[in-house]
Amino acid sequence: MTVTKQGVDHIGGVWALKVTVQDLAHWRGEAGTAVAALGGDRGAVEVVRLGVSELLSNVCRHVEDRRCRLEVRRVDDAVLAQVFDRSLKVPAVLVPDAEEESGRGLWLLREMTRALGYVCTPDGKWVWFTVPLVTVNQEGS
Repeated sequence: MTVTKQGVDHIGGVWALKVTVQDLAHWRGEAGTAVAALGGDRGAVEVVRLGVSELLSNVCRHVEDRRCRLEVRRVDDAVLAQVFDRSLKVPAVLVPDAEEESGRGLWLLREMTRALGYVCTPDGKWVWFTVPLVTVNQEGS
């Protein structure tokens, strides 16, 4: 595992890393810990863990240069999780074919989050999603 920059503060966490498949569980854990520290409920923690795993897995699968940046930040009443990679290829959110063994990760993530998107830059792209900090109805609790 290569980490060139890391830090967690009151607004979230930032990590510059070189991701490997073997490190995915570690980064799921880091993201979940950051969301919990930001006040996210169990549902928010789990969705961000899943989403970060999907985004970093896509870097491992589709990007030659695995150096990337992972950010988990609080924005108002939500968590913004985003990954920057050095590929100019935009992500495709496809409706999954029941017969296919892969290709449904971003579709599932889009269905589970408030928003999912990407922003292209001259050097690569950011792929991001947002999740409410409170994912369950708290009334009557």
